[in-house]
Amino acid sequence: MAKSLMIILFTMILTENYVLVRFLGICPFLGVSKNLSSAVGMSMAVVFVMTLSSAATSLIYNFLLLPYALEYMVTIVFILVIAALVQLVEIVLKRYMKPLYNALGVYLPLITTNCAVLGVTILNVDNGYGFTESVIAGLGAGLGFFLAMVLFSGIRIVVNRAKPPKCFEGLPITLVSASLTSLTFMGFSGLVEGIFK
Repeated sequence: MAKSLMIILFTMILTENYVLVRFLGICPFLGVSKNLSSAVGMSMAVVFVMTLSSAATSLIYNFLLLPYALEYMVTIVFILVIAALVQLVEIVLKRYMKPLYNALGVYLPLITTNCAVLGVTILNVDNGYGFTESVIAGLGAGLGFFLAMVLFSGIRIVVNRAKPPKCFEGLPITLVSASLTSLTFMGFSGLVEGIFK
């Protein structure tokens, strides 16, 4: 059991990274990664929301939607759960971490519409994960988002100092940097299975 949970965790972080491999959650990835402290704050909020939403949606699916044949309501119910959790994060940040709340600005409510958060909850159902597997998958996906954001934030800082050619300034160099970062994560394929043989 522990081995399969470790495989799920590291698969979500490295080989099935929601941002760099599945290309979900690109909007906050590109928008918040300009500043390292904002990237870390946003990523911690996403880790929290992904983990809690995976736990909550697993329970709701298995004990409410599935027994009463309401599987067709998965998307709307999961979106409502995610929205409620984002509101909780927003309230906590506004009260206890005002500078981070101000730094994240409009990107914090974007977690509600972040397709990576919804994607992990729906794929947990599609993969047939139970409660524990769903929580581990949500945590791994969140940590993968955190890793991608921090790495890409560092890359953007270095690239901005490098003075790219005029035609690459702004969005073009950002997209090239994101694609090269994505390619590096594809090099991890097969690694997780090889470690836990």
